Amino acid sequence: MRTRKGHKVYPLTVAQKFHLYYAPHCPSMAVLNIGTSLTIEVELDFDQLRKSINEAYARSEGMRIRFAKDKDGTWYQYIADPEEQEIELVDFTGKTMEEAEAEMQKWTTVPFKMQDSQMSRVVMIKMPDGFSGVYFLGQHMTVDAQSLICFLKDIIELYCNAKYEGVPYPKDMCSYIEQLEKDLAYEAGSKAQKRDIDYFQKEIEKGEPIYSGIHGTDRLEAAREMFKNPKLRTAFNSSDDTASALDIFHLEEEPTKRLMDFCEKYHVSLACLLLMGLRTYYQKMNGFEDVSINNAIARRATLKEKKSGGTRIHSFPIRTIFPEDMKFIDGVYAIRDKQNEIFRHANYDPTAYFGYRSKLYPQPNPGLTYEPISLTYQPLTLKEKGLDQLGDIRYKTKWYPNGTCPQGVYLTVMHRPEDNGLDFNFEHQIKAYSREELEYLYYYLCKIMFKGAENPDLTIGEIIKLI
Repeated sequence: MRTRKGHKVYPLTVAQKFHLYYAPHCPSMAVLNIGTSLTIEVELDFDQLRKSINEAYARSEGMRIRFAKDKDGTWYQYIADPEEQEIELVDFTGKTMEEAEAEMQKWTTVPFKMQDSQMSRVVMIKMPDGFSGVYFLGQHMTVDAQSLICFLKDIIELYCNAKYEGVPYPKDMCSYIEQLEKDLAYEAGSKAQKRDIDYFQKEIEKGEPIYSGIHGTDRLEAAREMFKNPKLRTAFNSSDDTASALDIFHLEEEPTKRLMDFCEKYHVSLACLLLMGLRTYYQKMNGFEDVSINNAIARRATLKEKKSGGTRIHSFPIRTIFPEDMKFIDGVYAIRDKQNEIFRHANYDPTAYFGYRSKLYPQPNPGLTYEPISLTYQPLTLKEKGLDQLGDIRYKTKWYPNGTCPQGVYLTVMHRPEDNGLDFNFEHQIKAYSREELEYLYYYLCKIMFKGAENPDLTIGEIIKLI
């Protein structure tokens, strides 16, 4: 058995390797940083909070992942023992909220040392608005949004158990190593992997998608002109500069509730409605029935997967070919069915997906793509069971951009803990897309979703004409 520093070592998973696939092409490994703050409208006991943070680290194998490199340059991982950390307290009172947030954004742009180093950082913070809590920075090869939220929730529950009578001690986290071993067994040529390869290869063989642009076919026409190929079906969606910005648009609680009510009534997830809205927008702008969008899948169906930490996200295109005479609700159902199909095969390696597709449909340049946008819907919030014993304490969360984006535009839709409205977080390359372009997309995306939710029997063509 191979070990490092006395710990058994393991290869990287597909989800981890995916990040190493694009990160070296960016100017800084900070492209893998995820920064967020969680603050509560309560006077905190920072000594107890420090203890709770250390206890949460001890309870989570996934938060103690370390990486090391072989002589041949291959990365591998192991789980370090729990250790007592000195957790810093930063008092922002006396500063403006803008100054405090700018400082945390700066923290988010500092990459982690990769070798034998902790891949996360927690800072206790006191904010100018009277809220207090923690800033968390994690590296994407060790955390994704769901494991991050799970970890922060554990800190709160440990703290509340220590401070308040009647708040139960939280249930144990689940083993990262157990899930890791399952993933590695799948990747070692299992029957399930073979089924997934067959499924996705058949999907790709159904035909070549076509690129849809945010304004229309301008980028597609430019690529056709550049490569002197009038039948080219791909375009450049990103720029030669990965410098990024994060533009956030807020949908209020009441209109959000209308969308959620539609989803409940028709037994679909909000992700299905978002995908239907996005693909209808691109159909409106380009005139193509055929629209392909990258969609992130959390791969956390079981409780063990939900609470094991680490990063489990795989991302695959969801391609829809919907004629204009198709009813809006039928499109939503078709997306739901296709998503369910993809979920069943989602352990497949996304880089193998894109590799097979580019082999089948060779392109004149590796930077060309069919997908104009990537979508992640994040249903988890901290307002879940387990925190309801604390009465109506107000929470705030904020995400901080790391300054680098490997793709043109990435949309993450999340519920706000303060009011359960929706935040549409557009992370984008500054050179590829402007805030104004994304605001235009957001405006029409909402119009399409509301029109479709209010009149689900309208056809796609009717909705396109009405908005």
